[in-house]
Amino acid sequence: MSSPRPDPVSVLGEPELTEDGVLVVDGRELGVRISARRRRLGLTVERDRSLTLHVPKGCEVRRAEDFVRSSAGWIAAKARLSEERRQLHPTRSLRDGEIHRYLGRDYRILVVDGALDEGRPVPAVRLVAGRLRLDSAVAADPVLGRKALADWYSRAGQRWMQGRLQPWAARMDLPEPTVRVRDLGHRWGSYRAGTSGDGTISLHWAVFQLPMHLVDYVVAHELAHVRVPGHGPEYWRLLGRALPECRRLKTELDELGRRVWMGDLA
Repeated sequence: MSSPRPDPVSVLGEPELTEDGVLVVDGRELGVRISARRRRLGLTVERDRSLTLHVPKGCEVRRAEDFVRSSAGWIAAKARLSEERRQLHPTRSLRDGEIHRYLGRDYRILVVDGALDEGRPVPAVRLVAGRLRLDSAVAADPVLGRKALADWYSRAGQRWMQGRLQPWAARMDLPEPTVRVRDLGHRWGSYRAGTSGDGTISLHWAVFQLPMHLVDYVVAHELAHVRVPGHGPEYWRLLGRALPECRRLKTELDELGRRVWMGDLA
């Protein structure tokens, strides 16, 4: 990310924040997200303990700096909580018999020699008869092995999501966004508004290791952002109407999510 640029400039001559920049306030670095729908400033602490500043379009740098400084107590409290809930993500070695999860169920890896299916090469990772069959040549290379498994989760998750979003969108009376499954670093999901008002929901491939009810929670959580940016009272009211147990599910995700494999290899 690049530092905020002085252009464009507001009517008062103050520099404005720019999308995908960073803001440094008293030595603290924050990522910047701009939303034309937002009216107030907000902060989120990401799962890697980095900070994201959410601002309305045209927000001046000085206003943002004042907001961050006034939120120092909140930031410190969240940092302490984040440390208490520090990540416990396991590492993997991609060996024969190792357990990986898909939609909450355990599947063991079976390392196999490369094979052909009717003369065509088969994918490096396949779920067959309750085993995750991993090509031995791919398993021998940690970089290829991680990518192959992440790609498999992405494909499997994308297929599983077909038709899964529509009931939630209907329940919330919202347009159905496009869904993409990809690597989101330390975020379970994200929503980016589109020009037609529906936008795109992105889900981390690692989400699909979670039980189905928690995947649904992540989906509903991001879907609520189609109407409400940020996580204020209006947001939780909307999500709570569609998913009354949303607070309990958030707590469950915070606990179980720390034990999900995020691609780290031993």
